[in-house]
Amino acid sequence: MPIGRRQPEISGPVTGGDRGWPFAASMLDVATLGYEEQEYFISGDAFRYRQTPGTEWGHDGRWRVEPAGNAAFKTRLLVYRPRDAAQFNGTVIVTWNNVTAGYELFGTDSLEIFEGGYALVCASVQKVGIVGLPPVRQGLAAWDATRYGSLSIPSDDYSYDIFTQIGEAVGPSRDASSPDPMAGLAVARVVAQGASQSAGRVGTYYNAIAPLERAFDGFVLCIYFGRGTAIEVGDAVVNINEPGVTGDPLRGANLLRDDLDNRLFIVNSELEAISCHAVRQPDSDTLRWWEAAGMCHVSRQSSAARQLMSNRDGLVTRPTNPHINAVPITPLYDAAFFHMHRWLSDGIAPPIQPRIVFNEEQPPSVVRDADGIAIGGIRLPQVQVPLAHNSAISLGQDIYSYLGGCSRPFTATEARRRYGTRDAFLAQFEQAARAAVDAGVLRPREIERLTREAAAVWPD
Repeated sequence: MPIGRRQPEISGPVTGGDRGWPFAASMLDVATLGYEEQEYFISGDAFRYRQTPGTEWGHDGRWRVEPAGNAAFKTRLLVYRPRDAAQFNGTVIVTWNNVTAGYELFGTDSLEIFEGGYALVCASVQKVGIVGLPPVRQGLAAWDATRYGSLSIPSDDYSYDIFTQIGEAVGPSRDASSPDPMAGLAVARVVAQGASQSAGRVGTYYNAIAPLERAFDGFVLCIYFGRGTAIEVGDAVVNINEPGVTGDPLRGANLLRDDLDNRLFIVNSELEAISCHAVRQPDSDTLRWWEAAGMCHVSRQSSAARQLMSNRDGLVTRPTNPHINAVPITPLYDAAFFHMHRWLSDGIAPPIQPRIVFNEEQPPSVVRDADGIAIGGIRLPQVQVPLAHNSAISLGQDIYSYLGGCSRPFTATEARRRYGTRDAFLAQFEQAARAAVDAGVLRPREIERLTREAAAVWPD
């Protein structure tokens, strides 16, 4: 533990409150999958950091920081762990909860996590997650004041060290005396994961904090725009609802440093591939960089799943455009978790995948086929055997349109001209799904589910 920081205190499991359940808890019946869902509070002192004087915040990502003060905090971690120690695979995934919506978002419905025997820890490390955003405050403290009213993060400047402390609290060298969020499980490795805004913060963590702290063995950055976030923001918070915010600033600005021995996995849709084009990095002994054609930052399916959670938790949400992209990226996240676990535990490197093809224009743009679908990249069956044009092409100028891309279903005439019959289409689709499994980008459990979904959208 760094000098000047006291040992954090863990309390819990947390129960009760006005609602009686944790905010954004899994929609799955995790008990039937052999898992426990428990919430804990962690409190103590956290460092904030500053750029080390005389160093550059350079393009190469080799950033140097130093502690610049500390403050008290109290926050939560939502834990999913196997009830039976024999089911545990030794890997804990610590998710940096995303607060862009003004409340916390994180993935707790991954069958790879529950069927694969991982532990999942959802970490509340940013101020907005607790206090929310105006005009409708939907942070933890407003959602359930009785349960969460004592939580406090003074600034996002402290988020990086809070994340470290949560990683340490569930890691192999933790103080396993009661209460132990891992309930005595033999943790062998800890993986940090973040998506979207959280991927930018985990990217900064990787570049600036990981050389100082060894809380994490691997890092998975999902839908990452190729730029870290500031190490010092003071009272500023993330708010994409401010007037004039568009997707234009979301362009890659820095590399991820290449001098660490941690394993690093990037999983991007077509949209982030466009943003990251100038900062693409080659696959290496420690890096895998995946780009998926025909996908976008947000999908119709992920929005629908999020809406179910929002309805249960009584959240006010924005209506979803029915024409946004309809190819979810979440199956790739499951594949990345699988490969990261094997990479760290058995030394089996993930498969290298083709990148999306760009032309030589300035700025470079995606090369597309006759259907307007990106060429190259990872091609899940919905893209390889399409029933629609799906892409990251925006339907509008606002940030939500930018993140949603678009989907234009084929007409019945177009589908029959291409495939003949529904059965012929499904045969090709299933073959493509099996090929994706063989390529390592899809888990076998997805073949039946995706084929069933494809059958439901065949145009009559």
